[in-house]
Order: sequence, then structure tokens, then C-alpha cells
Amino acid sequence: MRGPDRERGPERERDGGRDREDQRLARAALTRVLEPGDERAGRWLRLTGPVELMRRLTVEDGSAEKLPGMTAARLGGYRLRAAAVEPRRDLAAVEEAGGRFVCPGDREWPSQLDDLGDARPVGLWVRGRPDLRLWSLRSVAVVGARACTPYGAHMAATLGSGLAERGWVVVSGAAFGVDGAAHRGALAAGGATTAVLACGVDVPYPRGHAELLGRIAQQGLVVAELPPTAHPTRSRFVLRNRVIAALTRGTVVVEAEYRSGSLVTARQAQRLGRFSMGVPGPATSGLSAGVHELLRGEGVLVTDADEVVELVGDIGDLPPARRGPVLPRDHLDAVTARVLDALPYHGVTHPRDLARTAGTSADETLGRLYELHSLGFVEREGDGWRLTLPSARNDDARRGDT
Repeated sequence: MRGPDRERGPERERDGGRDREDQRLARAALTRVLEPGDERAGRWLRLTGPVELMRRLTVEDGSAEKLPGMTAARLGGYRLRAAAVEPRRDLAAVEEAGGRFVCPGDREWPSQLDDLGDARPVGLWVRGRPDLRLWSLRSVAVVGARACTPYGAHMAATLGSGLAERGWVVVSGAAFGVDGAAHRGALAAGGATTAVLACGVDVPYPRGHAELLGRIAQQGLVVAELPPTAHPTRSRFVLRNRVIAALTRGTVVVEAEYRSGSLVTARQAQRLGRFSMGVPGPATSGLSAGVHELLRGEGVLVTDADEVVELVGDIGDLPPARRGPVLPRDHLDAVTARVLDALPYHGVTHPRDLARTAGTSADETLGRLYELHSLGFVEREGDGWRLTLPSARNDDARRGDT
């Protein structure tokens, strides 16, 4: 048995015993060569290890052509990128920005990302002091439309702050709209938040969120698959969503149209065995149409942080009981309530008539009337009784019971 080697995992054995630093350099280089979520390249990486794969993509000895699914055109593109790679420079750049490069096998690597299989990130570039693995163990994604409504922004911020106050890490993509509102909600509560970017961790994108990303890097974490200075593309935004889904215990969608990247995140969460949740909106709103479609399937309806935590949290994380306001009439026993119901809304009535309507004796009815009088529901007028306004029936009308 080779105790230390066993801990380093099968990649060390495939790479012929090369040390961890060689693997780290190779993985840093591969983040510039391979596109995020490239499952074919992920299979090569699994079969050969990072050092050997990088060697095959740079040395023209015919070994790269033997990789399953490799074509001449694809290899040409890889080699064009590999020729310009300087991993030590990228590692120095992220360190200068206050960050680091986290690889599979590192203590800080979130093991739940391994659920992505061959689509697992080659590595993650991280800015921020907290431990990515520990934060990801108790995290929830809050995503949604960029062009959200004020309602969507309010709900995202409320969820962000509510989850943060309950000790959960809020994960999102730092985009305009719902993403930004969720991050700000968590920051405002003094809580934890992680931004997963589709560009380098040192690239402020969108430009309008430069200050927000700076605050997240100081108070939380900024994470990316792409190396420093890398810029986003349309496809990278979609592929980034799989990382958000895999990092977290569940994904909440706040406003999304039918064609929305947020729904991609929620469906990816479902495929990974995570929870997918949606915040309902007006049935007439196109921005809520995608959420409602999600809720018609596997999604779970949530309206606040308590309901989210009930779903993704541990045993005993239950929301408070939900009920309408408690009105004075709710404290009456059944017979007294029946006597109160028998009183006409207008005019005066005699206890004997009330007893006939309420189905009680005259003496019992009179006793109940005095009880109602002490509580302010009725008043006496001569030998008769009448309702006091505002009356119990007004209370019922406000409750929608009449």
C-alpha cells in the first residue's frame, strides 16, 4: 500500500506518479484550452489524467489522434489554443487578484460537482476568503430573469436576505435583474453569497455590477471555470448554469420566460437530484410563464425563505404555521357563536326569537347574550338585543366567510 498515493486518487496513477503541482499546472492550462462542459474532453481527462492530456494536445506524436472522438479539425483548434497557454502566469494573476485555483482532489473542492460526470469543471478559479467546499454544503441558488419586474426584484432580494439570515449561502450568476437582487439581499443581511461567472473572476461582467462583484469578493466568493481575463460568450452562460445547479442543494427560479437560462438551471438541478423551486407570479405575466410551467412539472412552489429551507434543509427545519388573522369571534364557543349568528344585522330581536333560530333554550340564549355583551358584540335595547357595530358579522365579512 502507498498511503499518500492512495489519497491522491486515480489521476496520479494515470499520470505515472507525477506530483500534484504538475497536475495543477496542467489543469490550469486546460481551462484555457477546453470549453466549459465539454463532455468529450472530460472523458479524455478521465481516461488520461490532466498532465497526459495536455501533453497529447501539445506534442505532435500521433497520440492525440487516438483519443476517442478526436478529429483533425478539433485537434487543430485545441493546439491553436494550447500554443498560447501560460498557466503559471494565470495562477500568478489570480493570486494577485486575491484568489486561487481549486482542483478536484483538493480539500476545498466541492465533491457535489463530481455529480456532473464528464461535464465536471476541469478546475475552478476562486476569489474570496471563505472555503468553497464548506460554503457549498449549505447553499441555495436563486436565479431568474434579467429584465425582471419590481415584484421579481423584491422577491429575489427578500429570498436572498431571508436565506442568509437563516445561515444559508445564496448562489447566483451576478447578472442584472433577479441575480443581482438576490446577491444584494444576502449582502444587506450580512450573510453569505457566491457569484458563479461565465468569464474570468477578474473580469467585471456585467460592467454595471463591478461594484457588486467587488463587494461579493470581499464578503463572499466569486467563482469561475474560465481563467483570468477570459470573456463570456452566449454558450458559456448556459454552461455556467450547470455549475450553479450542482453546487447547491436546490434552485429557486424567480420570474422566467419560457425560453430562459434560469429554467436550464432548474432542470439541471432536477437531473442531478436537487430540488427545483419556483416563485409564482401573475398568470398574465410572460415573465412568470416559465416558472408556472416549471411548477406544473417537478418544481415546488415556494413564497419565502422558510418554505425553501423546509425543502432543502435538515429534519426539523419547518416553517411557522400559516393562518389568517385571529379575530375576536374565533374565541367564541360553538353555542355562543350560533346565538351571535342568529342576531339580525339590522334591528332589535327578543331572546325567545333568538332561541328559536339558534336552537337553544331561552335561558341559555339570555346567558349567551350577556356573555356577548361583555365582549362588546351586542347591546341591550329595552327587552330586545341588537348587534354592536362594528359587529361580528363585519368581522366575518372581512374574513370572506359571508
